[in-house]
Amino acid sequence: MKIAVIAIGRLARSPETELVKLYVDRATAAGRSLGLGPVEVIEVESRKPGKAAEAEALRAHLADSHVIACDERGKARASRAFADEIGTLRDRGVRRLVFLIGGADGLDPELVKTCAGALAFGPQTWPHAMARAMLCEQIYRAVSILAGSPYHRD
Repeated sequence: MKIAVIAIGRLARSPETELVKLYVDRATAAGRSLGLGPVEVIEVESRKPGKAAEAEALRAHLADSHVIACDERGKARASRAFADEIGTLRDRGVRRLVFLIGGADGLDPELVKTCAGALAFGPQTWPHAMARAMLCEQIYRAVSILAGSPYHRD
């Protein structure tokens, strides 16, 4: 199952950008034997401002995908539950899992309604770049859990 993080905006060179790359590379390498990956990050720019225009730009990348929105009103999951969800989707034959990250104002509520689920990173507000890095780390952690790696400790 391919995994994509599709996000509005481009990250400049930063420590967060390096973390995203590190965890994407690790998840891709560790996931090969599990039928997970590659993991990719797709950065999307909207030609117009606003959530609706951003949603249209994101929709162009969602064909034939199981889509989970990263949204503050979503459900927070423990790392093992997150891993179990990814494993279950893979085992059900989902070919592409997509996580969406909106722009500075979040995702368009109409787009979120069309998603199969919504994931929250807790009640705090996180900077866009940190949310992207945290999601990629959790994807790597999920792959590690599914592989039985000692990376995750309960």
